[in-house]
Amino acid sequence: MIRFLPFLLMIGYGLVLWHFSARALKRQLDANSRRLNDTRLAPLLDRLAAAMGVGEIAVHVYEVEPINGLAAPDGRVFITEGFMKKYRAGEVTPEELTSVIAHELGHVARGHARRRMIDFSGQNALRVVLASLLGRFVPFIGIWLANILATALAARLSQRDEFEADEFASALLIKAGIGTAPQISLFRKLDALSGAPGASVPAWLLTHPKTPRRIAAIEANAARWGA
Repeated sequence: MIRFLPFLLMIGYGLVLWHFSARALKRQLDANSRRLNDTRLAPLLDRLAAAMGVGEIAVHVYEVEPINGLAAPDGRVFITEGFMKKYRAGEVTPEELTSVIAHELGHVARGHARRRMIDFSGQNALRVVLASLLGRFVPFIGIWLANILATALAARLSQRDEFEADEFASALLIKAGIGTAPQISLFRKLDALSGAPGASVPAWLLTHPKTPRRIAAIEANAARWGA
């Protein structure tokens, strides 16, 4: 039992850290967000709500500059002010922004926030175990290798979540009569809009899949569904 104590402690540490992070994020979002109210987006959100069988879809604007969407651990969906600026400037269409909201709804529906909590705890425990084992054979670089391997695992799990959220968004957009074209067109311009973050990072260390892979998966799903 004692030999597993560091492993159990790291799992506990990961769970506690995640809860504190989630609470801090909630406070930050509450203090720096507003309810989205846009006449062009409202009919599209109504169509998403009807497709999901719910009364309404509440979306909030997170007042930060990076271009992003966010599914909070408490289930709320956010679009950043940076994204809204591109939308108001005409660089992003209402349908394209709706596809981002559908993607974040996918994260909520698939329970990714809860799963990431479990994944994060497991990755911390794995990092400790790997550092201990590798440190015996390669004392000087064992910890570094352990961090690289744990980071690669985290990236792989995060990419899996992104593909799942993309798939959910595609199905929802098709059901709502919007289709996947806005989803694909946004991806084709997103790297330019956001400055292609992570372009020089190896694909296996990226938290989001490369854009061409995401587009290919969306097109394959649409073809498989006959949409």
